[in-house]
Amino acid sequence: MSSPAPSSTGRNMALIAAFLGWMFDGFEMGLFPLIGKPALQDLLATQIPPELMTATLDRWFSVIIATFLVGAATGGVFFGWLGDRIGRVKAMSFSIFTYAIFTGLCGFATEAWHVAILRFIASLGMGGEWALGVALVNELWTKGNRAFVAGAIGAAANIGYLLVAGLSLGMNTFIDTMRSWTLALGGSPELAGYLLDHQAWRFLMIIGALPALIIFLIRIFVPESDKWEDEKTAGRTSHWSTVDLNGVLIGAIAAMVIIWSWSPMGIDAGIKTPFATVITVACFAVVVWGYLLPVRRYLGRAETAGSITAESRISVRRNLILGATLAGIALLGTWGAAQQSAKWSTSSELVANGYTNVAQYTQIATSIGACLFAFIAPVLANILNRRQTYLIMCIAALTSALLFYKTNTVIGPWFFATAFLMGGLTASFYGFFPLYLPELFPTSVRATGQGFCFNVGRIIAAIGGLQIANLVGVFGTSANAYSALCMIYLAGMVLVWFAPETKGKALA
Repeated sequence: MSSPAPSSTGRNMALIAAFLGWMFDGFEMGLFPLIGKPALQDLLATQIPPELMTATLDRWFSVIIATFLVGAATGGVFFGWLGDRIGRVKAMSFSIFTYAIFTGLCGFATEAWHVAILRFIASLGMGGEWALGVALVNELWTKGNRAFVAGAIGAAANIGYLLVAGLSLGMNTFIDTMRSWTLALGGSPELAGYLLDHQAWRFLMIIGALPALIIFLIRIFVPESDKWEDEKTAGRTSHWSTVDLNGVLIGAIAAMVIIWSWSPMGIDAGIKTPFATVITVACFAVVVWGYLLPVRRYLGRAETAGSITAESRISVRRNLILGATLAGIALLGTWGAAQQSAKWSTSSELVANGYTNVAQYTQIATSIGACLFAFIAPVLANILNRRQTYLIMCIAALTSALLFYKTNTVIGPWFFATAFLMGGLTASFYGFFPLYLPELFPTSVRATGQGFCFNVGRIIAAIGGLQIANLVGVFGTSANAYSALCMIYLAGMVLVWFAPETKGKALA
């Protein structure tokens, strides 16, 4: 007997919870690039000679970003597994608690490695929250406007990025205001200095724990997926096994070895490019094997128990690889294009032309574009179909990236207009995937499947991002390197035709 369908209030509350969770994800992902360097300068000040500070700081910054990507990928699989086993709502509560609390704890760090470890644990929750929120909302909105829902989720993280850019513009005013409030409330100058010196990185990390309050909203108002409840009643959730998570752990370790081999630490250890390439290929195979292990074992047990057919098992495994590849292409393109735009805007390759706060305004332009096109992409996918939409997005994203990086030499209106287009068109995929990825998997493995597809793409993006320095050496300028990395969209234009077309098909 099927579980009763959720009320419209329950569906709306689920969407609000998923939207807020992913928006705060975006805020916290955008926050570290803003305050990471002043935080590391504060933590390393008494340990590193001034002449070595820049190199050491850049090394730690790269390590923390890389560990974040690996943690998010691992969390996507782990919390997806948890959501398929114990339910979407409980697992999403745990994921938000994880990223909120451990982000807040970063504000009390006393060593750079403390930040690296805490950010890694926080990123587990960030990766998991996306997969769980998308699964829950899609299963509750089966009779609603799923295109609108997908666009809302896609736009949420970019609204978070937009908030960070606005905060950056008003940072000095914000810090002065918070210092006055701290003293007015009886806080000592020492406390105000501890919290607000060095661009207030400790205070901003601590308030990063506030999203934990969303958990109360989720636990009180958000209903569990009726589709998952039916799976539980049928006994299919019992096929998951905790021991299979050892594969996820092994995959995470292999991913960190990849990051290490291309990092300054690997270079210092004598790792050369050919050897790093071999390490990458071998370890990435281990990553895929490890992250897939829980699903493969589940499918095997379910088939033995007669819960699924052999044909369904083969279809799920094929869609896992195809979905991860399509997501990896989109993520690599984003990290090779839009995510580099603010950094590039302040480089010597561009003439400032009298503009100030260029990086912040560049991020605002790309974020506004991303919010808009995240809504357009799923609507287009409903008008056309999934394959055609992905093809158009690849063409548009590649064109906009080349337009931005190859036609700008000075900061001006054209620069910000092309930044808006590139930010929007490269981010259109994040409105498309919340619509498409749920359609690739049955309810029993939907959260795990989505978590694998979207977050293994982060590993691909991390590997590609580590090649930027090598690409600059080959192509001569950062603009040429970013443009070359975006050629990955050409692969997407071909591979999408091997993916299933799911338009008009009900969620299984």
